[in-house]
Amino acid sequence: MDYQLMEIAGGKPVKMWTEGVAVDDFAREQLAHTAKLPFIFKHLAVMPDVHAGKGSTIGSVIPTLGAIVPAAVGVDIGCGMMAARTTLKAADLPDSLAALRSEIERAVPHGRAPGRRDPGAWARPPQPVDIAWKLLSERFKRIVDKYPKLARTNHYVHLGTLGTGNHFVEVCIDEADSVWFMLHSGSRGVGNAIGNLFIELAQADMRQHIANLPDRNLAYFEEGSAHFDDYVEAVGWAQDFARQNRELMMGAVVRAAQAVIAKPFLIDEHAVNCHHNYVQKERHFGTEVLVTRKGAVSAQKGELGIIPGSMGVKSFIVRGLGNAESFCSCSHGAGRAMSRTEAKRRFSLEDQIKATAHVECRKDESVIDEIPMAYKDIDAVMAAQRSLVEVVHTLRQVVCVKG
Repeated sequence: MDYQLMEIAGGKPVKMWTEGVAVDDFAREQLAHTAKLPFIFKHLAVMPDVHAGKGSTIGSVIPTLGAIVPAAVGVDIGCGMMAARTTLKAADLPDSLAALRSEIERAVPHGRAPGRRDPGAWARPPQPVDIAWKLLSERFKRIVDKYPKLARTNHYVHLGTLGTGNHFVEVCIDEADSVWFMLHSGSRGVGNAIGNLFIELAQADMRQHIANLPDRNLAYFEEGSAHFDDYVEAVGWAQDFARQNRELMMGAVVRAAQAVIAKPFLIDEHAVNCHHNYVQKERHFGTEVLVTRKGAVSAQKGELGIIPGSMGVKSFIVRGLGNAESFCSCSHGAGRAMSRTEAKRRFSLEDQIKATAHVECRKDESVIDEIPMAYKDIDAVMAAQRSLVEVVHTLRQVVCVKG
C-alpha cells in the first residue's frame, strides 16, 4: 500500500500520501470533518503538501456525488501554474538578471496598494487583454444578469495580472541548462468575488441545518437546488478566466524577456498550464463524480503537471502515473509548514536574504512570509508521491517576481 489510511468514524476513509511528511492535527481534524459529509464518494485523497485551510484542507482531493462545497474550491478559483521551456540556454541570459526582473515587473501588473490606484490592475488593458476579455465577457454577462453585484468587481482590469501572496513569475534553469518561464496565479478579483458570493449563498441556503455541520464553511449545494447550476456555471467561467490569465501573463513575460535578452528565442510547444484549485466532472471507479482539487493537480497517466517548490527552492515538471486511488492527482507544491504570521515571527530579513542569495528577487520585510523555511521540504514531498508522478524536469529559480 503506497498510502497511509485514516479511518473516520461515521465517515469515509482518508487515504494519505504523506509518508515522511508531517501532517498537523488541525489538518487531520479538517479532513475528518470533510470525510463525514454524506455525499463523499469512496474516500478522500490527501497529498503530501497537505495543510489546514479555510473549511477544507489544502492538499486534498474531494470526490462528491450530487453535491458541491463552494468553500472546498475556495476563493482563488482556478489558481494554478503555467510553465514553458524556451530555446534559450543559461549562458544566453545576461550577466546581471536585475534588468530582466525589472522588465517582467513592468510587463505584468502585480501587488496591491490600498488607498490609491491598484498597481496590480491595468490602468488601460493592452490589446491582447482586450481580445481575451471579449471571448469571456458574454458568458460573464449571463452570470452578472443573475448576480448583479459581480459587475462591480475587478475582472477586465485584472485579466493578465499576477496578484499577491504566493503568486509569482519565475525564470528557471533545468537539468540540461534550458531556460524556462514559470508563473502562478488564478482568477484574481472576480474569482474571489464569485467564491465568496457562493460560499455565503451556501451558508444561507443551509441556515436551518448549518448547526449540524462540523464547520459552517462546509456548507454545500445539492444537485437540483436553486444555486447548484449557477455555481457550476460561475466556477467554470472563473476557471477559464484563470487559465486565460496565465496565458496572457506568459505572453507578456516572453515579450519582456525578448526586450532584454539579445539572442532570439522560441517557446517550446509543450507548455504546461494546469489548475490546482478547481472542480470538474470526471469518471473514477466507473462512476461520474465531481472532483474538487483544493491544492492538488490532475495527474492522469501521461499528463504533464507542475509542482513548484517555495521561493528559492527547486520545482518540478512531472508526468502523471494515473494512480486510481488518488483520483489521478498529485500535490500542488511543497505546502506551508507554518502560517504567514508564524514565518514573520520566526525569521528575519537577514534569513530571507540568505535563503534567496542565488535568486534575483525582492529581499524585503514584506516577503519574509514566503521564505523557503516556511514550507515543507520539497524533496520529502516528492518522495511521498512517487507512486503518483514521475519527474520529467527539475528546475531551479534564477529570477523571481512576487506579487
